[in-house]
Amino acid sequence: MLLTKAYYLCKPFLPWSVRMALRRTRAKALRSSQAAVWPIDESAGSPPPNWSGWPGGKRFAVTLTHDVERRLGLARVEELMNLEAKHGFRSSFNFVPEGDYRVPDSLRASMERAGFEVGVHGLKHDGKLYSSKAEFTRRAAKIRSYMEKWKAVGFRSPFMHHNLEWLQMLGGEYDCSTFDSDPFEPQNDGMRTIFPFWVPGPGGSGYVELPYTLVQDFNLFVILRERNIDIWKRKLDWVVEQGGMVLLNTHPDYMCFEGAAARDEFPVSHYEDLLRYIREKYEGDYWAALPRDLARFYRGTTTQPGVKAGGRFSAVTV
Repeated sequence: MLLTKAYYLCKPFLPWSVRMALRRTRAKALRSSQAAVWPIDESAGSPPPNWSGWPGGKRFAVTLTHDVERRLGLARVEELMNLEAKHGFRSSFNFVPEGDYRVPDSLRASMERAGFEVGVHGLKHDGKLYSSKAEFTRRAAKIRSYMEKWKAVGFRSPFMHHNLEWLQMLGGEYDCSTFDSDPFEPQNDGMRTIFPFWVPGPGGSGYVELPYTLVQDFNLFVILRERNIDIWKRKLDWVVEQGGMVLLNTHPDYMCFEGAAARDEFPVSHYEDLLRYIREKYEGDYWAALPRDLARFYRGTTTQPGVKAGGRFSAVTV
């Protein structure tokens, strides 16, 4: 975490090309050294204790989420919603409350009417949320107020930073700031599960953690410079075989809807190809769930949720 803190202190002063060169060099080395656990960590396929399966006997769950980092991403939200609706999906959009944009009340209202979900993505997108417990506590109070105002029950930290104990301060129903296995993240301690799990808090409180299970779009297409979705499809097929949770996090900020893609963008057709792949190959086999619905299902049907601690499950009676 010391290296992470140093990086985000220096980040505003580093040119984009320098940052990308550093991240790509690191990613190339990690891709080789972590081949045994990425993109697939076989140990992550074990279901939690007393797992009873998905609603309606579905083979697996599909949960689509997006983080909106900048004004450009905000401007693309409605177009992305329309694309997903065309393929029969709905998703969650996590917004930065005090970033370089403001979320219109009318947009949030229209999203809810259309069956989409609104979540909170940090307070600022500056990598400093976890710089100290005092700073997290200060920001947590503001985050809670935005969650209440937006009627949001879910949270995701910027840059996938996480401290599962501190996140109890937010009082949300779920968090989605972790992943099963992703060595390319700055805080790369994977949870080693493709299922939800319960994080207990004081006095019987707690929340459901929803780790993402498909590599993020920016890492796949900008850092690793993949030109197709073969890695997504390979991992998805494996998650289906295990009966797990296909949870993806993408960013409208980096999706090119028309014209030539910018240096930090990828064609939105890649994302649409994935939606089409899921629908056409697994029609009738999956539960397409918003993260709040997935978290409530897990919380409501599991008497001994899996609690992740030190890379292992432990059973806790709720």
